Amino acid sequence: MSDRPITPLLDRVNRPSDLKQFSDTELARVAHELRSETISAVSETGGHLGAGLGVVELTVALHAVFITPKDKIIWDVGHQCYPHKILTERRERIRTLRMKDGLSGFTKRSESVYDPFGAAHSSTSISAALGFAVARDLGGEAPGGLGDAVAVIGDGSISAGMAFEAMNNAGHLKKRMFVILNDNEMSIAPPVGALSSYLSRLYAEEPFQDFKTAAKGAVSLLPEPFREGAKRAKDMLKGMTVGGTLFEQLGFSYLGPIDGHDMDQLLPVLRTVHARATGPVLIHVLTKKGKGYAPAEAARDKGHATAKFDVLTGEQKKSPSNAPSYTKVFAESLLKEAAIDDKICAVTAAMPDGTGLTQFAERYPSRCFDVAIAEQHGVTFSAALAAGGMKPFCTMYSTFLQRGYDQVVHDVAIQRLPVRFAIDRAGLVGADGATHAGAFDIAYLANLPGFTVMAAADEAELVHMVATAVAHDEGPIAFRFPRGEGVGVEMPEKGIPLEIGKGRMIREGKGVAILSFGTRLKEVEDACEALAAKGITPTIADARFAKPLDRDLILQLAKDHEALITIEEGAVGGFGSHVAQLLAEAGVFDTGLKYRSMVLPDIFIDQSSPRDMYAVAKLNAEDIEAKVLDTLGVAQITSKKA
Repeated sequence: MSDRPITPLLDRVNRPSDLKQFSDTELARVAHELRSETISAVSETGGHLGAGLGVVELTVALHAVFITPKDKIIWDVGHQCYPHKILTERRERIRTLRMKDGLSGFTKRSESVYDPFGAAHSSTSISAALGFAVARDLGGEAPGGLGDAVAVIGDGSISAGMAFEAMNNAGHLKKRMFVILNDNEMSIAPPVGALSSYLSRLYAEEPFQDFKTAAKGAVSLLPEPFREGAKRAKDMLKGMTVGGTLFEQLGFSYLGPIDGHDMDQLLPVLRTVHARATGPVLIHVLTKKGKGYAPAEAARDKGHATAKFDVLTGEQKKSPSNAPSYTKVFAESLLKEAAIDDKICAVTAAMPDGTGLTQFAERYPSRCFDVAIAEQHGVTFSAALAAGGMKPFCTMYSTFLQRGYDQVVHDVAIQRLPVRFAIDRAGLVGADGATHAGAFDIAYLANLPGFTVMAAADEAELVHMVATAVAHDEGPIAFRFPRGEGVGVEMPEKGIPLEIGKGRMIREGKGVAILSFGTRLKEVEDACEALAAKGITPTIADARFAKPLDRDLILQLAKDHEALITIEEGAVGGFGSHVAQLLAEAGVFDTGLKYRSMVLPDIFIDQSSPRDMYAVAKLNAEDIEAKVLDTLGVAQITSKKA
């Protein structure tokens, strides 16, 4: 406790209403103490540091001016919400962030009345704020009441199509609501695209209020006959000097840009709009990600996501690695393939670091495309690249690829275009919890005609699957791999394309066969070691493909064994369901095969360590062992003897 920051003013804040007691000067000191507390907490838990540090003053100002929880503050993505959580009756639990049974790393409705809308994906906040504003005006009800709605959205997130759809609708409806554009020039990666450049041009311009006055003055200097054209001249001047034109065309009153770290600017502007606004207002706030903590400010990603770290040095406390991460293996494999095939290109949606494409972008800048937070566009862009004779690797987290599903169906699958989907963060991912889990991609891809769907059982298999995807031109192909380290297998010199739709035998046994799809194979092998001590020697096979299935392998396993168990790191409706369909249509169940399918349960699993999350899912080695015993009836016999 002794090395925790001294925070005399923050100690007097138990809930946001307590901020009303402070002067503006004291609120600035509260912000300073809140920044210290945030750094201290994240040093113990790890998590998203830089984004929260960038909005400390904004967080204090919003809670000081608005009346939460009646007024709804909606943090886009939510990874910047740690200071908000400290101010909203959760300070005593802030050091449980992202841990089992602890606070979520994102906003979460079930956690607090001060989190009116859960988020962990981007660009949803303006839609949500408009929904709350309309609900308020229609006499709706919500926990804490319904007052103003405030969306806080970053310059990276506002580039996504959904944000513009919401702004267009909000401008049409003309409801009183507020959008804070938190412009920090830095989302997870440096933001890309025309909108980012458009916002950047504002930084060196005169403040909004000054040029407005100048425009007004210019009009008054015109002779009377010319004043009719003055409005157009004023609009031209405005268009040349500030980015508000775009937002005002969408129906928003625009204010800014203002310094998001200067309480003397933030507080008066927020108080003014709070008192006077009648329709939608956008306030453009300039901030610095990682502000106030030198190691974060100096980091390339501004301390976006960190492990536990030393507060004084910023040095992160990462566990030594025993094997390369799956992401690194994918990245290195793709680099090797790209060196000999100039048609290979890579597409990511604002995640070049997370997906391992940073080095690819450095080596092959003309063949690597960060499309910003725009998964829908990224998928269709990849489809057209494929139609144009390229070999695009559409590289996205499983949970983010969900956002482009319509495009996967219509623009890729129906047209049978050979887009290669590299799906990172498959399965349960740990501290980011349910919002980032890759639970559904097997099911939502394997039901599409003409799709090939693979899962790597280990890091060596991943190398071969990259090579398989490169060689596959007959239609779309996907391969999935988890977060974290591989299992430490011997790595091949070069990837060798796999025969499409063919699995592999791992170990011959008898009685029961376990058909694994993905990286639970290591847990299957551990379970079988324990079963061997009980005299049970299962056959183990690695399916490799969820589509097309290895029909011959599956039917042979069913024929040669009393029981067949499938296992996968995905939701019901995926690999196991396809196997069951095959067996049913082949009439296998008519002859009495015992069939079981181990899948993720029909729940969203809260954050914890991956092992603990898989324990909840009952997909660890001990769970597989128990399933085998139960299927064979051994568990029941043992319990009867007892």
